[in-house]
Amino acid sequence: MAVILTLVNALFTLLFFALHLYVWAFILAAVFSTLASFGVLDTRNRLVWAVGDFLYHITEPVLRPIRGILPNFGAIDISPVVAIAVIELVVVPVLGAVRNGIVFGLW
Repeated sequence: MAVILTLVNALFTLLFFALHLYVWAFILAAVFSTLASFGVLDTRNRLVWAVGDFLYHITEPVLRPIRGILPNFGAIDISPVVAIAVIELVVVPVLGAVRNGIVFGLW
């Protein structure tokens, strides 16, 4: 039984780590987009374009529905802030409660 609880705990630790990496992907995508729009990053460079394309493809499936719900603020995009807030204020506590429920029997 202890081995199963250890595996469950390791699985949830991995999920928390993946969620925090995803939060960093949102932050990096926002910074990349800002730097590219001001011309600081040359998106014609193949490596820079590949990094931007990767960040776009990894974050856009979450940001697109949020952009559809939010009102239009012109050039300001607050969808990454909303996504990070939802992850940190809803998803992480719910996963923590599920982990505690499984590991410690707190249902």
